[in-house]
Amino acid sequence: METLLIVAGSARMLAQAAKSTGLKLLVIDLFADLDTQCYAEDFQQIASLAEQDLAPAVDYFIQSYVVKHVIYGSGFECFPESLRYLYSRLIVLGNHPEVFARQLDKPAFFSTLDDLSIPYPEAAFSAPACTDDWLIKPMQGQGGIGIKHYHANDKAKVPVYWQRFQAGVPHSVLFLADGQQAQVVGFNSQWPIRLSETQEFVFSGVVNCTDLPEEHKAQVADWLKQTVPAFGLRGLNSLDFIHADGCSYVLEINPRPSASMQLYDEDLLVRHIQACEGTVGATSAAQSLALRRLKSPPQIGYQVVYAEQDLIIPSPFEWPPWCMDLPKPGDMCRAGQPICSIIAHQKNSQSVAEQLRAKQQLIISKLKGFDRHGIYSQR
Repeated sequence: METLLIVAGSARMLAQAAKSTGLKLLVIDLFADLDTQCYAEDFQQIASLAEQDLAPAVDYFIQSYVVKHVIYGSGFECFPESLRYLYSRLIVLGNHPEVFARQLDKPAFFSTLDDLSIPYPEAAFSAPACTDDWLIKPMQGQGGIGIKHYHANDKAKVPVYWQRFQAGVPHSVLFLADGQQAQVVGFNSQWPIRLSETQEFVFSGVVNCTDLPEEHKAQVADWLKQTVPAFGLRGLNSLDFIHADGCSYVLEINPRPSASMQLYDEDLLVRHIQACEGTVGATSAAQSLALRRLKSPPQIGYQVVYAEQDLIIPSPFEWPPWCMDLPKPGDMCRAGQPICSIIAHQKNSQSVAEQLRAKQQLIISKLKGFDRHGIYSQR
């Protein structure tokens, strides 16, 4: 393999991970961020991941380059037919479209968890009679978008389900899978942000550490041993769960590389490819965890910076080196949309959180020096 196509809603993370492999990178995504363009040999920016928008870009690369392999990232949750199209045209290094679809089929997903005796917050597929402590969630969702507390007068515009609200600390576990076996990469703590009354639990950030006791990590690792063969998962995936009062509950499985991937070793994309081809390596999950504890790696945090108001990215604008997913000058960012991402390296999670807050405030303050048209205003 000399050339690799990457397709995602936002492809920067995967393109950055793939850059060190020496492969020629071709990228299709919705933003064509400045750093994504730097990593790519060639790129195509498309309006959506719907098949009618995706297919011409894929055809262009197949006709223009010798490319046979594709890795997909976030954004396909609402466009499963586009994954099937990719599978028909290229060798997909990731979960099969049917495996991906099974994670979106929530009745089947929770039924499988029942069969495996894996706990999760109570779910319902018709509106609960009592609205107290229920969330309404889109069937085909990602990153917490569209999740809110349920009210009796809510009118859903997309297929939804309901889930009992569970207080607690949200976590995730990043893992590799070969269809039968799982290998834990790391446990993470993550946090949401409330952007509006209809966007109450949007993904905000993640850090590669957690205060979960070892026995609870072992329990989650055991869940992976059961769910990987039950669903036939391959490559890099993540499982989101919430922990409260000594108990953990599964929320969902993201059957693709997740944002937490960038908190770990640079060779994860290579290991993703190897896992998709049938091997997760010889190192056991327990050995991997012990090795990381021995080395005491620095704690790394990643966070999305959301726009507080409508703004146009000014030109010129000096982005600090710890910023990623850099929008192009002149791009419009609506209130509540991502502006960029930031990353922090510190010795402990509290310091990571403090540094992320400081960096976020710096970006927001710098942009406030420009008006909504991207023109600098001295006030």
